[in-house]
Amino acid sequence: MAINKLKNLNIKISPKTENLIKLYIEEFLTYNAHTNLISKNDEKVLIEKHIFDSLAICKTTLLDNSKTLMDIGTGGGFPALPIALIYPKIKILGVDSIAKKIKFINNTAQKLNLKNITAIASRTENLDKELLESFDIITSRAVAPLNIILEYAAPFLKINGYFVAYKSKIAHEEIECAQNALKILNCEVESIVKYDLPLKENFERNLIIIKKIKKTPAQFPRKAGTAKANPL
Repeated sequence: MAINKLKNLNIKISPKTENLIKLYIEEFLTYNAHTNLISKNDEKVLIEKHIFDSLAICKTTLLDNSKTLMDIGTGGGFPALPIALIYPKIKILGVDSIAKKIKFINNTAQKLNLKNITAIASRTENLDKELLESFDIITSRAVAPLNIILEYAAPFLKINGYFVAYKSKIAHEEIECAQNALKILNCEVESIVKYDLPLKENFERNLIIIKKIKKTPAQFPRKAGTAKANPL
């Protein structure tokens, strides 16, 4: 089965975890049949294009000592749900503004008895202020350009926490465009992790690893919609 391709990420998958992944895939495909989480064409490469990509963070050591993770714009649970399956000790919060996608994540977590993940339907800018500067790791995959998504993420990171942006092969161009946002939000790019998805065609991906070095200025996050309309 295509699950074997995940071993290219040097992940140790126990028989119990492999069974959970299979159940997760079944739930995903059943839900996707009536509610659009991914395209029908992508169903054929669910593991290679979406689950493998979600777990590329395993190429780093960031999750080894992390206790909390927030996934912004989690959609159908990428990367939040695959990470929850592999790292049961990390407490994960998925955030997305589309309620039907959040329903899938919470239903799946319940059916698979995943105690370490919950999801809420909200714009990131409208999250409870008590969540500010409370996460070790924040992830985001295919949500917005780096200068915009960084404004959503930075206020909720702990100092010395990491934001992991899942990006395409133009990662360096996005970093150049985000220089002002990085400076204002007191963050710096620590590294870029390049990898290829296990697909027939060449599909280069990059993880941009960003460290928060000082407290985020108090005016962030700005009101909903401002970051997109007037990016840093």
